Amino acid sequence: MDSLLREYLPILLFIGIATGLAVVIVLASFIVARQRPDSEKLSPYECGFEPFSDARSKFDVRYYLVAILFIIFDLEVAFLFPWAVTLGKIGLFGFWSMMGFLFILTVGFIYEWKKGALEWE
Repeated sequence: MDSLLREYLPILLFIGIATGLAVVIVLASFIVARQRPDSEKLSPYECGFEPFSDARSKFDVRYYLVAILFIIFDLEVAFLFPWAVTLGKIGLFGFWSMMGFLFILTVGFIYEWKKGALEWE
């Protein structure tokens, strides 16, 4: 049992040194750096303008729909590149599997289009 604990000693030593170093660096930044924030620095920043309203305002649901569509089609491209590279090795099964995947994505895209998720007022 003692030899088992001895194997973990380098890990514990590493964690201790890392924690100690992090504490020393944070304390050094408080000692060395000036700590005099002014009203400009403490104010919320919104693209260089004065804040219009509360920062916790709700977004329109269409923003989330467009973001989800972006993620879906971004993932589609992430799947298409390795598929195109290995198409010669995976044969007809791989080809038709990807066609099924693209068909499902196309049906989803048409559904979103018909629902008006791509229309921005």
